[in-house]
Amino acid sequence: MKIAVVLFNLGGPDGPEAVRPFLRNLFSDPAIIRAPAWLRWIIAELISRLRARMAVRNYAHMGGASPLNAETKAQADALAAELARRRPADETRVFTAMRYWRPLTETAAAEVAAFAPEELVLLPLYPQYSTTTTASSLAAWARAYAGAGRQRAVCCYFDAPGLVEAHAALIRRAWEAAGAPKPVRLLFSAHGLPQRISDSGDPYRWQVEQTCAAVAARLGDGWDWRLCFQSRVGPTRWIGPETLAEIEAAGRAGLGVVVDPIAFVSEHVETLVELDRDYADAARRAGAQPYIRVPALGTHPRFIEALADLVDGALASAGDTQAGGASCPADAARCALAERSRAA
Repeated sequence: MKIAVVLFNLGGPDGPEAVRPFLRNLFSDPAIIRAPAWLRWIIAELISRLRARMAVRNYAHMGGASPLNAETKAQADALAAELARRRPADETRVFTAMRYWRPLTETAAAEVAAFAPEELVLLPLYPQYSTTTTASSLAAWARAYAGAGRQRAVCCYFDAPGLVEAHAALIRRAWEAAGAPKPVRLLFSAHGLPQRISDSGDPYRWQVEQTCAAVAARLGDGWDWRLCFQSRVGPTRWIGPETLAEIEAAGRAGLGVVVDPIAFVSEHVETLVELDRDYADAARRAGAQPYIRVPALGTHPRFIEALADLVDGALASAGDTQAGGASCPADAARCALAERSRAA
């Protein structure tokens, strides 16, 4: 068969001149700013103007551009190699589709259409489903793609064994490389979400909680751990507790911290600037020492194997949308499968 696998991610600026249009695209998304189109355009233009200078400085800290695009390409290449090993008789290609910067979804859709696959697997690089990430990316794809092939989408894989094992292995490796210090508190830091979106039935928080619990169980040894959230934007209320507050609390308790970016699969501004610079400085001030930052999953072999498992499962599935893990609770009304069931 000809199989196309499409990896979805946010994307990131590839140079200083791309920062403002990237921000404009981000805050123009109705999944991010839930307002009429005309008001959303004004808000996006205002935010992109106000935040551009600070964002350019942050990206300069990383060499002037986001590493997310290169890391996603490396993940795509690793996944393609694993799928070629598993499916030597098939012609499989892995594409990347970025939501807010190049290669944009429309570009990827055209490339996939030219490939003319018989089967498509849509695989977001967001292990935990949210209406602001996975749903937005899949909706953009539905608008853009007009090519051939049967499509199957993976909506989430928050407790996939390979994902959990990769997190646990990286946590243990980082902790041991620092000399296995004690006492420390393990902080699982996830990107935040406005409280109103969480309250609307978005399953993101619940799914992140399940990932954390599974990783902690895999680690064993009675780790003291907490879930916290970072990257708050604007004056609205966001889900908590905040990562910074948890770092300060650990310092008051006389504990060092091991910080794992539990909802990030690639390094980007939230990890390389917010965690490595801003929160590391805050930890020094708070006395939360040592401060140990666990790397994002990247191309860890177990993570790539988990993605390949999801592709295999999707191709074997009779449905057009599947979850790679446990079912969401009944109150997660915005869960992809729940919404699909209601639509049917």
